[in-house]
Amino acid sequence: MADEKRPYRKKRRAELEAQTQLRITESAVELHGTLGPSRTSMSAIAEHAGVRRSTLYRHFPDEAAVFKACSAHWRAANPPPDLAAWAAIEDPDRRLRAGLEELYGYFRQTEGMMINLYRDEPLMPTVAGSFSRFREYLAGAQETLIRGRRSRPRVRAAIGHALAFTTWRSLAREQQLDDGAAAELMCRLVAAAD
Repeated sequence: MADEKRPYRKKRRAELEAQTQLRITESAVELHGTLGPSRTSMSAIAEHAGVRRSTLYRHFPDEAAVFKACSAHWRAANPPPDLAAWAAIEDPDRRLRAGLEELYGYFRQTEGMMINLYRDEPLMPTVAGSFSRFREYLAGAQETLIRGRRSRPRVRAAIGHALAFTTWRSLAREQQLDDGAAAELMCRLVAAAD
């Protein structure tokens, strides 16, 4: 009888371990999104997750391991716009407008985390390493949006400026434009540079 219960106990223990790991990961995501990675200690993550530090370290041996799990979890829940969908739009002006509107909606949705990541990127090598993937995404977005245009430095600069989180934040928060109006303004900037 005891042998029959052993597989069930192992399975249940594995489920509990997975739940604990997820709770820790979600706590890290929440704290990174509100405080930022540089202001989130391992102790704070453990406390937020309702686990002991020893439990946290059993699942994640160091800050880099927590950040890696946190980043993967957050990216899965917040994927950036699909560049292939943008590339399928032949007209460069329509592609630019659609891409910027979608990207600006993404920035609005992820604003809290983005603010913290941009702030902490120069402070923490783990953030810089992980955030380099987003920078590669933006470079790919720029290449997708410049296709069909004259590839002069001015056009490239205008598109790069339009894709910047800081540009969106200035237009949306400081100038109080909605995402559509902000995208339209940046489309005009690109058209003037082209």
